[in-house]
This record gives sequence, C-alpha cells and structure tokens, in this order.
Amino acid sequence: MIAKIGSALSKVFSKTAPDPFVIAVGLTVLTAVLAVTVGYSDQGGAELTIADRSKLMIDSWRGGDGLWKFLAFGMQMCLILVTGHALAASKPMRGLIDALARVPKNAASGAAMVGFFAMVFGFVNWGVGLIVGALLAREVARSMRARGIRAHGPLLASAGYMGLLIWHGGLSGSAPLKMTSKAEAESVLPSSVVESLTVDGIFEGVSLSQTVFSPMNLFVSGGLLVIVPLVLWLLTPKADPAGDDEIVEMPMSSDPVMADIDDGRLKGFPDWIERSPIVVWVLAAMLLAAYWRFADQSGVLRMGPNEINMVMLALGLILHGSVRSYVSAAEDGAAGCAGIILQFPLYAGIMGMGVSSGLVEDFSQWIGSFANETTGPLLTFVSAGVVNLFVPSGGGQWGIQGPIALSMGGEVGVPAGKMIMAVAYGDQLTNMLQPFWALPLLAITRVKAREIVGYTAVVMVVAGGWMAVGLLVF
Repeated sequence: MIAKIGSALSKVFSKTAPDPFVIAVGLTVLTAVLAVTVGYSDQGGAELTIADRSKLMIDSWRGGDGLWKFLAFGMQMCLILVTGHALAASKPMRGLIDALARVPKNAASGAAMVGFFAMVFGFVNWGVGLIVGALLAREVARSMRARGIRAHGPLLASAGYMGLLIWHGGLSGSAPLKMTSKAEAESVLPSSVVESLTVDGIFEGVSLSQTVFSPMNLFVSGGLLVIVPLVLWLLTPKADPAGDDEIVEMPMSSDPVMADIDDGRLKGFPDWIERSPIVVWVLAAMLLAAYWRFADQSGVLRMGPNEINMVMLALGLILHGSVRSYVSAAEDGAAGCAGIILQFPLYAGIMGMGVSSGLVEDFSQWIGSFANETTGPLLTFVSAGVVNLFVPSGGGQWGIQGPIALSMGGEVGVPAGKMIMAVAYGDQLTNMLQPFWALPLLAITRVKAREIVGYTAVVMVVAGGWMAVGLLVF
C-alpha cells in the first residue's frame, strides 16, 4: 500500500515541477512587482511615483546588497560540492562502497542501508552524501542483480538522495555555518540584521553548539537515522513471481564518476609530478595546519564554510594521492555547480529588493503577529519548507529568509540557534519534493527524477512530523 502511494505521487510531481532556474526568474519578477507596487512605504511610498519606486527597486537589485552579494558564498558552496564529490570518488571511498554493496540480502535491506549511509555521509558533508548515496545505490543494484535478487531501482535511487534530508542540520549546513562569525553573517545577511544581533558593539556569532550540536538537533538528526531507513524498508515493492508487479530495475551503465586515467607509463617529469603524492601531500599538510591554527584560536565549533572546505580538500587530496586523480574527480564534480553559479545572483537580487523595499520587514511582522515562543519556530519551519520549493538552495534561502526568522525570534523570545535550525529543517525537508540537487545522483543511477519523487515525498511526510516534534519538545 505504502509503495503504491509513492508510485502515484511520483506521477503527479513529474508533471508539475518546472526547472529551478525558471522558478528563480519568476520569483525575481514577482519580487520586483511587489517592491514597486507595495514596497518603500517607509520612504514616503505614498508620495513616490511608480517611476521613482522602479528606480529604487532597480538600484537595490543591482547594488552591493543585490545581485552580486552572494559571489563569495556561491564559491564556498561550489567548493563544498566539488570537494565532496572528489572525496567520494577516491579509491578508498569506492572500496568502502563496493564492500557495503555486498551486504544487503534483499531489496528492503538494500534500500534501508543505502538511505542510512547516504544520511551519515550527508551529515558530514552534503556533497559527499549525495555522491556516496548515488554510487552506493548503483553498486547495490549491481550486486543484487549479480546475485539474482530483484531490487527496485527508483527506490534505491531515492534512498541515495536521503543525505539531502539531513544535510542542513549537519556540518556543511549553510545557515548554521554562516552564523558562526560576524564576517560570515555579513556575507549573506543585510548589515541591519547583523547589527540587530550585536550587543554592546560585539557580535559573537552563533556557535555550532547552539545549532548543529544542540540537544534539539542531535535528537532530530539522530532520530532521522533510525526512522528514514525503516520507512524505506516499508516502501519496498513486493516482487510478484508472475511478473505482474511494480519492480523497476536500475539501468546499468558505465561509471560516470571516475575514469582510469593512469596507464602506468611515465612520459617525463611533468607526468611524474602529476602522479606523485608529493604535491598533494604538501598542500594537504598546509591545509590541515591552517585548520589546526583556526581551531586553536577560535575553537572547533566556530568553523564556517571555509574551514569545512579546507578539511574536505585536504582529505580528498590525501585519499586520491596525486594531482591527476584529484583534478579529474574535481572537474567531474564541477559540472554540478551550474545551478549555483546561475541562480545565486538571482537569490541575492531577490533579497536585495525584499530588504530595500521593506517587504521582508513587513512579512516578518505579519508572520510575527501569529507567532509566540511555541508557534514561531513551527511557522518558520513550515514557511521554510514552502520557500525551498521555489528557492532550492539552502544558502540562497537563508539569505532571503534569515532576516525574517531572526527578527521573529527576537520579537517572541526564541534563541537565534533554534530559529536557524527551524529554517534549516524546512529547507532540507522539501528537498524531497524539489529534485534540483538530485541531478548528479540521477546522472549516476540513470533513474529519472519523476521516478523517485513519489517515494521521497512519503519519507518527507514522516520526517516532517519528527522535525516538528523536535521543535516543540526543545
């Protein structure tokens, strides 16, 4: 029954989900229209002509807090994806994946195991979780086929996507990482919002102990590691010996992630140095030393995207063992950055128009009118889930919704850390309906987006209830 519900939902969403870039353009136009028609009331809006408002809107869209505000942040997110992809494609990681693929004895245990490890790695780094999940799903399908076990390919691919259900509460979560220091916060949020969190001229940031490693998040994320594999187990279609069933096996293809780039023959010094571990080990040592220096001065729980990327880059270099191998894997991973590069400027422009026109402040006050200490985080959680369907980027979404969430939290007395996680939970939850970040996984598994969304939607409903419980209990 549960499996049939998932299949039915897949058919619905496959017909209604436009390309995320189209949505970003539509949101830009909508925000511009709202800014011109109802915004700028705090600047004598009644006395401003449409032409005046249009000029203010265009200036805020193109200005320093508009289109180009997320350039540095976009690069950080690209590096998280690329370094995670490269780490997952290293030989040691591939060996681990191959070993795990031989463990499941039936289709249900295969889906549950893939989902569990996709989430474990997704908590560490969303790029690693996405690629490990995809590779593990494919290798489990291969292993089962070789052993004569029928496994449902779309469900395995759905399980491989589960890292995106837990990532924003993990070590690479955009919102928690961007609030660890004033410099990081200012790179995404408007200066007025950052100043509102400053006490006696000091902005100490929101430590990861108040977000990622808070009791609430450990409860929520730990529970998901148990609940989601169980749901995936129950979603597994039953094979019918007569062949009249919904089992769809995963298409088998050549490995798109890593090619055999070393034929064993050296062609001079450049070829030797590219294959030698010396260069990558020297750089890795320098990166780890830099991270140690940061941790010694600021503390491990103050790390932001830059520190995460340093560690991921160092680990990837060590595991690949050569420039040639690492660069090849990184180039393959860079293909997944197209959406970030194209859409982040649009998200920044939306934020710029929303803040400048007063739309963000007005919306915050409207939501706040329904909120109190209990309902505020829940309203933020639900609204974040809706926003993520239109802005499928945790970083872009935090830039837009962060000012609203933090302002509401300040008004109703909810700690900043809890409001940050409320946005994070809503964002990661509806990734199960928004397959934007699944593109690398779909390329590896050769499964279509419309074939997985129904299953991920069922998981989303159960996981959403668990996240809401966490926000209410803590």
